[in-house]
Amino acid sequence: MLLGTWNLENLYRPGGRFGPRNEAAYKAKLTALASMITDLDPTLLGVQEVGDPAALRDLADMLDGDWHIALSEHPDGRGIRVGFLSRPVLRVRADTNAFPAPLRPVQGDDDGEPVDRTGRGLLAVEIAMGAMTLTVAVGHLKSKLLTYPGGRFQPRDEGERARYGAYALCRRAAEATTLRALADQFLDGKGRERNVAVLGDLNDEVAAATTQILQGPPGSEIKTPGFERPDKGDASRLWNIAPLMDEKQRFSRVHAGRPELIDHILVSRLLLDHVTGAGTGAPAQEVATLPSVGDDPSVRRDEAGSDHAPVWARIRV
Repeated sequence: MLLGTWNLENLYRPGGRFGPRNEAAYKAKLTALASMITDLDPTLLGVQEVGDPAALRDLADMLDGDWHIALSEHPDGRGIRVGFLSRPVLRVRADTNAFPAPLRPVQGDDDGEPVDRTGRGLLAVEIAMGAMTLTVAVGHLKSKLLTYPGGRFQPRDEGERARYGAYALCRRAAEATTLRALADQFLDGKGRERNVAVLGDLNDEVAAATTQILQGPPGSEIKTPGFERPDKGDASRLWNIAPLMDEKQRFSRVHAGRPELIDHILVSRLLLDHVTGAGTGAPAQEVATLPSVGDDPSVRRDEAGSDHAPVWARIRV
């Protein structure tokens, strides 16, 4: 089976504030997304930036076979949310946006109330594949692309840039902590016995502090000396599959000409034993092909496809 995650980049039906301006642009976007998913051929695909649930159904209807859909009921202010496309029947295990106690609210901007929940809900589902039961949580953490008061993408001065960068970092850390708490529910200290995965657009790279929060106990990352030495932390750890990717393929977005891996799949110890390969883009491609994006996401409103590459793991069932 193939487990994947993909930010679909502002998946809305046409005519609204954020989606394509016309039907032709919408159809071109769906066609490009459907082509990639067909090439990817996932069993379960976590998706982000679903702005219109009906648009995800339109996309599923363009794919071969029957697809099941699950979407979080906690969208952000633009209506975007996370979800899943699945060939097997899926069961929703959790859908939450509340910070876990005793984590306190964090400052989100200069003037508003402190933030006590994730910007977009975190959704967890369960599927059965043969004898394997797999629990997967998907998230979309606070973006590094900053928005300033009034919807501006440029700050008034460097002080404002620094403050809003700090607000975003604090929110992303709190959201990563919330996603980790959700994973802890399903691991329950039994990561050697349970197939659990956490995936999504984490909006930072492998070594970032916010991404590291999700791993749990440190010291056993893939391709490090500690990986070959089992210890009691294995029961609670999650392993980022990034080191299993070919180095030239190890990116999921290009920002200002710089490739970066900000979309991730992390797996429990038992599930890691079943991972046989990992990559970005379509498995048949040698290297993912992506446009370079800047700090104003609105310029891609009518573009086909997505500015992210899917990230995937091949799993032996």
